[in-house]
Amino acid sequence: MAAQQEPVIWMRPEQAPVGRPAERSRAEITAAAVELADREGLEAVSMRRVASALGTGAASLYRYVATRDDLLDLMTDSTASEYDLPAPSGDWQADLLLIAHQARDIMRRHPWLPTLVMSRPALGPHGTDLLEHVLAVLADHPADAARKLEAFALLSGLTALFVHNETAAAGAQRHAAYLRHVAADGHHPRIAALLATSPPQGPHDRFDTVLTRALNGVLA
Repeated sequence: MAAQQEPVIWMRPEQAPVGRPAERSRAEITAAAVELADREGLEAVSMRRVASALGTGAASLYRYVATRDDLLDLMTDSTASEYDLPAPSGDWQADLLLIAHQARDIMRRHPWLPTLVMSRPALGPHGTDLLEHVLAVLADHPADAARKLEAFALLSGLTALFVHNETAAAGAQRHAAYLRHVAADGHHPRIAALLATSPPQGPHDRFDTVLTRALNGVLA
């Protein structure tokens, strides 16, 4: 018999039913974790570090958040509160691209977010508001419900992949600059010849093009 899974954190009480009255809220704990991750990266987020940021002990934090995974889910969902969701315009493609560009900006503000979106996507209160908006945008589209859900997942996942690759590209550009420096010293003629025949490509943002093709493919 399969073990019964624990319900997601939003289906559990805000605080453990026993113990002292609540001193913190999930929102406060989540905000502290997000600030820590923005400043030091996802690896820095631990129950101990978040508790320290709040001026309390790690043991007290477990009264509100059972595991670090719960905390990561809260962090992911909290970023979905940063969307501005205007009424659908009637142009579903333009509306979805607007959401995608907001998603890209949000993920750039929170560099740890693409990793969580790709590795453990979470759908809490703010995320369900975003899903409801996407479904409203696609309300008149002839695609069935399953494909609309796929489009929602693709929008988030593909945007996360783009932002992740942007970060990697920034590192690659630094290494390319070093190769150009080495090529100029006259002691590495083969590297110089390689760069002469294969000059670095200029920046070219294909985000809209790729996302539009992908969404049209899913919703076809």
